[in-house]
Amino acid sequence: MVGNVLVGVRTPQWAALCLGLLAISAQTASAADCPGHPGALGTSRTLVVDPRQHPRIGTMQYAETLPLRDHEVVLTFDDGPLPRNSNQVLDILASQCVKATFFIIGRMAQSAPEGVRKLRDAGHSIGTHTQNHPTGMKRMSIERARQEIDDGIASVKTALGDDAALAPFFRIPGLSRADGVEDYLASQGIQIWSADFPADDWHHISSSRVYDIAIKRLEAKGRGILLLHDIQARTVAALPRILRELKARGYRIVHVVPATPEQPATPTEPQQWQLHPPSENVAISHWPKIPNFVFANAEMLPGPALSDLDWRDGRSMSLVEASNHASRPARRVPLPREAPWPRQSSLAPGSAANVLPVPAQSIFEIQERPHAATQELATPSHHAEQPVPTERETEGLAKLISVGASDSPGTIAVPIEAR
Repeated sequence: MVGNVLVGVRTPQWAALCLGLLAISAQTASAADCPGHPGALGTSRTLVVDPRQHPRIGTMQYAETLPLRDHEVVLTFDDGPLPRNSNQVLDILASQCVKATFFIIGRMAQSAPEGVRKLRDAGHSIGTHTQNHPTGMKRMSIERARQEIDDGIASVKTALGDDAALAPFFRIPGLSRADGVEDYLASQGIQIWSADFPADDWHHISSSRVYDIAIKRLEAKGRGILLLHDIQARTVAALPRILRELKARGYRIVHVVPATPEQPATPTEPQQWQLHPPSENVAISHWPKIPNFVFANAEMLPGPALSDLDWRDGRSMSLVEASNHASRPARRVPLPREAPWPRQSSLAPGSAANVLPVPAQSIFEIQERPHAATQELATPSHHAEQPVPTERETEGLAKLISVGASDSPGTIAVPIEAR
């Protein structure tokens, strides 16, 4: 069968591609079998990746993630092994025939090397997580960061007793990324794993809350890398319910392994490494980029002529004309240059006809007779009593006040004494 498929294939790349597809198909078929657990979730397929082609994955920090299909999940566990909890996690995964990826701390591997070998024997992928789990690698010197990475790898290899059993996968503690750390790992051919969503199981929350967060975030993403911790008791309690819910909602587990000369990387397209690649149905993906134009002639465009404005003889209309013009149907509705109602004209400077006279100073003066008034008040009367003016004399006084007021608008003549 294989010979018939490869007939006429002239390149070794095509041969490797076909063999890889057949290997994946075989793994997918065997993943559905879970002895003793017919209703288990299982592992739907194995994804083979080349760390050098895609050195950083996980959309929590990077542009790329694993090339998963819709409703596919990759389970990852950090910080182990811690026997009393990690062994329970292994049993739960085995009961569901689920394969995961574990990121081991070097000193934990030194303390429980048999726990690391259990991971290998169960068929899980094993990566590293530094020697001592420092949470501030971005603040470290590059020399110390390299020492943490190298010592962690050496400790896990020693626990395994087999260098080939360790995958070139690495997760930075606390996801504390740094350019120097990322460059060093890439130079070593080690793939950095972030995550697409965590379950926050390192916080002091209940196992029910861990379950709720994991499912809610997975539903929001639709697929991706789930970050858990096998050393946490709350994770042990939440894991069976998470796996049951994944199966109930139609999710499938994908196991990730590194490429080897005997097992080439799974063929993928670049857009598959994006969580939300551009869709062919989105118009923006078809818009051409605007080129950098070089203008040979930088002359300005001509301004519009007055004749372009649909006005008769280039003059503004009166109110009557504007009303008549608006009542007629037209193909376009132009705007007048000026308002059709009359404008107030400004005063011409220096025009004597439009200048009001300056008021005279005498208008604001009130003429008084201070000497006569003072003398009248100060000089005692020669008579015992003042005679009361008669009606005829009162009328004459009123007439005198009226005449004085009409002669000068600013002067009121009030006689001191009536004669």
